[in-house]
Amino acid sequence: MAWLVFDSASQQERVLVLPRSQPSDAAGLERWLQAARKAARLDHPALARAIEVDAHERWPYAAYARAGTTLAERLTREGEPAADVARWMTQALEGLAFAHEAGVAHRDLQLHLLCLGDTGQLQVMGLEVAMADAAEAASQGAGGNPSLQAQGHAAGRDVLALGLLAHHLLAAEPALGEPDTGRCMERLPPLGRDLIRLPWVIPRPVPEALRAIVNRATDRQERHRYHSARTLARALQGWLDNAAQGGDAHDVLLDRVRQVGALPASPGGAVRAARLASLERGHTSELADLALKDLALAFELLRQVNTAQVRGSQVAGNGPVLTVRRAIAMIGLDGLRHAAQGLRPWPGPLGEAAAAELSACILRVRRAARLAQALRPAGYDAEVVYLVTLMQNLGRLLVQYHFPEEAQQIRRLMQPAPGRDGAPDEPGMNEDVAAFAVLGVDIESMGAAVARHWGMDDAVLHMIRRIPLQTPVRHCDSDDDTLRTVASGANEAIDAMSWPARQAAAALDKVAQRYARVLHMTPRELHEAVQRAMQGEGDPAWIEEGGAPDAAAPAVESSGSAA
Repeated sequence: MAWLVFDSASQQERVLVLPRSQPSDAAGLERWLQAARKAARLDHPALARAIEVDAHERWPYAAYARAGTTLAERLTREGEPAADVARWMTQALEGLAFAHEAGVAHRDLQLHLLCLGDTGQLQVMGLEVAMADAAEAASQGAGGNPSLQAQGHAAGRDVLALGLLAHHLLAAEPALGEPDTGRCMERLPPLGRDLIRLPWVIPRPVPEALRAIVNRATDRQERHRYHSARTLARALQGWLDNAAQGGDAHDVLLDRVRQVGALPASPGGAVRAARLASLERGHTSELADLALKDLALAFELLRQVNTAQVRGSQVAGNGPVLTVRRAIAMIGLDGLRHAAQGLRPWPGPLGEAAAAELSACILRVRRAARLAQALRPAGYDAEVVYLVTLMQNLGRLLVQYHFPEEAQQIRRLMQPAPGRDGAPDEPGMNEDVAAFAVLGVDIESMGAAVARHWGMDDAVLHMIRRIPLQTPVRHCDSDDDTLRTVASGANEAIDAMSWPARQAAAALDKVAQRYARVLHMTPRELHEAVQRAMQGEGDPAWIEEGGAPDAAAPAVESSGSAA
C-alpha cells in the first residue's frame, strides 16, 4: 500500500509505503525491519531513499519524500509514448539490478510505487516493504537472509512485474484487465494458463522492436522471459539507442568495430600473413584466392577501398568496390600485407566456447557462399556472388563476435520448446523477434550500419539484405536483384540444413519451390548443390571445381560499380 500523508513536524508531504498485511508476530516484524533498513542503505539514482523505517501499532512502514508524481497518477487513457516508457523502465531496471546484486528485492512493484521526478529521473519506492512469501521466509536462516535461490526467484518476479507495468503504460490498460501485478502473475505459467501480448490496436503506436521486448518480458514460456534486470535493461537501452539514431545500429557496435576490427583473423591467419609478406609479386586472382580464405581480411580490404578518402581519390563515380581482386589492384601488395598484419589474431577476446560458436558461424556462412556460386546464373562473377552472400551474413558474424552472450540468448529464444502433456512442440521466436528482444535492434540492421560505415551505398545496402521470408520470390528486375536473390536462396538453404535431419529435407524442398521461378532449379538439383557446398571445406574460397572464374565472363556488381 502507498499513502500520501502530511508530516506536521517537517510541514512536508510524505509517501508511506506499507506491506499488504501485518507481520504475524514480533519475530516477523523484526525480520521486516532488518530487511527494510538494509534496503534503505542502498544508494542509487533510481532507488528512492527511505527517510524513515519504523512500525506503528505493529504496522511496519517506510516513509519517502514526495519528490514527484507516480506513474499511476500520470497515466492517461492514451497511454504513454513508447520512448518515455522505455526510458523509465530502463531507469527502474538499473536501480533494481543494483539492488538485486546487493541481495535486495522489491516483490510488489506497482505503478503507484514508481515516482517520476521533475528532472525526468524515475525512482522505485518500497524496496523490501512487501512481505516475503512463505517459501522464501522458510528458506531464511537465523540471520534472516534469504537463500540464493529465493533471491533469484524474487528478482525474477521483479523483472516480470516491470514487463507487466510496461505493457500497462503502452496499452493504457493493464494486462488481462488486472492492475495488480501480483495477481496478474498468478495467471501466467507456470501457475496459470493465460497468454499476454500487447494488443495491436492501442492509442499510441508501438514500434515492432519495442513490442517484441515487452512481449518477451511477459512471455508464456518462462525460458523466453528475461531472467535478470540487466538483460532487460540492455535490450531497452539498445532500442533507445537505435531509435535515437534513426534506425542505425547503436554506437557500441561501431565503436568496437573501429577499435578491434569486424572479425579476428581466421585460424591460420598468421601463416597467411607471413606468406603474403614473403610474396614479391603475384597474379591478382591468386592473391584474392589467398585473401578470401580469411573473412576478416576480405572485409578489411573492402573497408579500406570503400572509405570516402580512397573512393574519392581512386574510384570516384564508379560506385562501391565489391571484389577483393579490385581491392588488391587498388591498394597493391604492400597494402594487402599491411591489412593482413593488422588483423587481430584468432580468436580475439573470445573464450573457448564463444570462439567455437564464431567458428561454426563462419563455417555456415562460407557454405552458403559456395552454394550461391553454384546457383548463380551464367555470366555472374563467382567472387561477387560469394562476397554478396557473405555480406548478407555480416550482421550475424558481427553479433556473434562482439556480443557472444547476446547471440547465445538469441539462439536459445529461436529453439522450439517441448510441448506439455504430449502437446506439439511450441515454436521458438524467429530471428528478428529474438534479436529485438535481446538487442533492441534486428541483426541485419547491425550489419547494414557497419556496411554504411564502410562506404557502401543504398544499392549495396539493399542487395545485402535477405529477401524476407514472407515476401514471394517471382522475378528479378536488375542485376542487383539477381545477386540479392541468389544470395538469399543460398542462405535460406543452409539455414534449412540446421533443422533436425527428419525436417531438413522438407525445409530444403520449400526453399527450392520458393526460388524455382528465378533460379530455375528442381528440389533434387538444390539438394545435390547443398551436399557439394557442405563437403567443400578445403576448397579455395571462390574457386569452383573447374578452376578460377572465366576471365572473359562479365563481372556483375552493383549498378555502376567497378569489378
